[in-house]
Amino acid sequence: MAWVAREHSSEPGGAAPRANPREADWLSACRRMVAAQRELFAEQRGIATRTVYAGVGEGGDRTLAIDRRCEDIVFAELERLHAEGHQFTAISEERGEVTFGDPGSAVRAIVDPLDGSLNARRMLPSHSLSIAIARGATMADVELGYVYDFGAAEEYFARRDQGATLDGRELQAEGPGYGLEVVGIESAKPERALPLLEALAGKAYRIRAVGSIAISLCYVAGGRFDGMLTGRACRSVDAAGGQLIAREAGAEVVFDGAGLDVSLDLDARYHVAAALDRELLASVLEAQEHAEPPPEPAA
Repeated sequence: MAWVAREHSSEPGGAAPRANPREADWLSACRRMVAAQRELFAEQRGIATRTVYAGVGEGGDRTLAIDRRCEDIVFAELERLHAEGHQFTAISEERGEVTFGDPGSAVRAIVDPLDGSLNARRMLPSHSLSIAIARGATMADVELGYVYDFGAAEEYFARRDQGATLDGRELQAEGPGYGLEVVGIESAKPERALPLLEALAGKAYRIRAVGSIAISLCYVAGGRFDGMLTGRACRSVDAAGGQLIAREAGAEVVFDGAGLDVSLDLDARYHVAAALDRELLASVLEAQEHAEPPPEPAA
């Protein structure tokens, strides 16, 4: 597995071991991001304080001021990694594509500084930081995934072909074996969710809407959800980290009902579905056929 090359080597430190000293210490960087964001959330308390908008991000959504501040925290750490000699391109919900060093580097950092912005704004606990590192242009090229659930104070982490962990302990996509007992629906606007609910009637026992695609994917990774699906097409920043964590834990994940060969570019849109096994995934995908179709690519 290849990671970000650096100009000068150093020994890895702390509790974030790396395969060799020339790799960027992404895990430590992610943990510094989390620590700074936790301070921000403690400072920015209350719905009114968090309901301040600051324009429109590159992803096309209205941007909260707290979104911008979370992204500033993330990019400060990316700048720090670049100053250490690492070269990569960041893809972020708010700033779009930002190159650090060689624009020809195949390494990409796919960043959602605040997945679940509505939850954060309304003081609901389920929102997350999602980071994915890829060497290539598609979801299949993601080699590292990190999701931090601020509400539960849980850290999910995965490296490709090395498994997934929750707070440092091995994560397994194993449920109680009761079929689709609990299914997560994301992008749960009523008119989008209703066709999915009707399609799941008689197949799923209970539905949950967390409000963060990254967290829902991690819930499949840990067997908390038997399956999850989107009712609206998502972006790479929403799912890149969580999908690797789910797959490394043993879950099945597909985009647009097919596989992982979808673009990491910010303008790409696709549905994501995941389940504990292929049989459960088939039922989830049958329901997702009734979801709002992804928008046509821009000409």
